[in-house]
Amino acid sequence: MKVRVHVLPKAGALDPQGEAVCHALKSMGFDGVNDVRQGKIIELDVSEETTRELVVQMCERLLANSVVESYEIESPLS
Repeated sequence: MKVRVHVLPKAGALDPQGEAVCHALKSMGFDGVNDVRQGKIIELDVSEETTRELVVQMCERLLANSVVESYEIESPLS
């Protein structure tokens, strides 16, 4: 079963990569861009027995830095 975890910097946390992308887009003439937050998508292939709580533990312990990042789990897990 595929599970996707979306990880993004928390609001108010510094995002130098997002700022660099925003600046580059503006310099290329894309003036309508006000802000960019750059994150990552982690795709896990897990067994059917894997619970949502187990994926939350994975996120809390390794996949996301809970101090500066938030995450959202996209999956059919209950």
